[in-house]
Amino acid sequence: MIGLSRPRRNRTFEGLALDERLSAKDAVARCGLQVVDIDTGNAVEWLRYEHTIEELYDVAVIPGVRQAEAVGFRADDIQREIVPG
Repeated sequence: MIGLSRPRRNRTFEGLALDERLSAKDAVARCGLQVVDIDTGNAVEWLRYEHTIEELYDVAVIPGVRQAEAVGFRADDIQREIVPG
């Protein structure tokens, strides 16, 4: 699984070769996940975030979980969902 992020707005990573490659292909950076078949190198599934989320910092696979959920820190959802061990 590969995590994809859009460029930061503060121009920290401005001028990378990726900018040129995207421009040459008339493409834009995206934020999301791609599942890649390691035998063929082909992306077999993808999930794209179109709004709000611009960067992914980490990607993990949770065995046996079918419907994982992202929990934010601003609402009180996190207090109901995450229990100290």
